[in-house]
Amino acid sequence: MIAVPHHLNPQEYLELENNSQHRHEYRYGLVYFRARGTDNHDRIAINFLNQINLHLGRSDCRFYSGNVKVNYEDDFYYYPDAFVTCDDRDKQDRLIKRYPKLIVEILSHSTRKFDEGEKFIDYQKIASLEEYILIEQDQQQVECRRRQADNTWETVIYGVNEKVIFQSIELEIAIAQLYQGLD
Repeated sequence: MIAVPHHLNPQEYLELENNSQHRHEYRYGLVYFRARGTDNHDRIAINFLNQINLHLGRSDCRFYSGNVKVNYEDDFYYYPDAFVTCDDRDKQDRLIKRYPKLIVEILSHSTRKFDEGEKFIDYQKIASLEEYILIEQDQQQVECRRRQADNTWETVIYGVNEKVIFQSIELEIAIAQLYQGLD
């Protein structure tokens, strides 16, 4: 991630973002260029979103790909690779959602450290968030971090030949389906 070298307030960031051909993320006054994904990254996202679409059907929950921002107060605006919200308050703004219950990031070499660390710390501030999912690109492995009743987080790792359980939306997906069609 490459930061723009001066601080912006959230309103300045949103204006910059609305007028930009490229996507940027915002974290505590700094703006970061959002790197593009690989073909495998895109395929995993499509496979996941396809399963979510079939599962959610006509429910009140909505899912989004990496084109809609998740925001927490004035702290950050991120573009998760995928997320689900079931909160009616998220129907008010077409560009920004604030009450996700599930967030998915597909790990890449350039974003892995940030996604596993600082971004997860930031996402934990969102009270509605129940699960944070990290999907590997280079091997069949999915890490599910789940918020517990005492506000701690439990981690479950799924591998080859297993079914991934997304508790927050009551969905099971065979890990092979997430990796279907990868080169």
